[in-house]
Amino acid sequence: MTSKYSVLFVCMGNACRSPTTQGKFRQKVIEQGLASQVTVDSAGTHNYHPDSPPDERSQVHAAKRGYDLSDLRARQIEDEDFERYDLILVVDWNNLAPVKDVCPPKYQVKVRRLTEFCIQHDSPVVPDPYNGGSHEFDHVLDLVEDACKGLIKYVKQKVALA
Repeated sequence: MTSKYSVLFVCMGNACRSPTTQGKFRQKVIEQGLASQVTVDSAGTHNYHPDSPPDERSQVHAAKRGYDLSDLRARQIEDEDFERYDLILVVDWNNLAPVKDVCPPKYQVKVRRLTEFCIQHDSPVVPDPYNGGSHEFDHVLDLVEDACKGLIKYVKQKVALA
């Protein structure tokens, strides 16, 4: 039995950025034939929207680009996630700090920023579109799609080494 490589995406409420990234990266994993080898999930640093679907605006913008977020549900990051996931990708500094604060020292190396995997965009963070307009949601998608291109290459290497 092959072990799975697992990735967790984290934003504040698990309503916009992390479920958008989960949906896009899940699509990439399927397209690359890695669905049996890679697990993808998302969570929030805060429990603002427990068990709710992603923000409607995120779903609409993602659907325009060909991926479906409707089956995803919000949850808060849990202590077990630090052991369970191989890579925990946080969208911005405001969420990196609280994740690092609760992450046990031996798992700190798993926690990184999503935008470290961007190939074309040079942005330290994925900005929060929640209080913004359509343009902000499109910008999030541009960054997420770019990061997922770099991330799929990274994960394919990890899976090949397993």
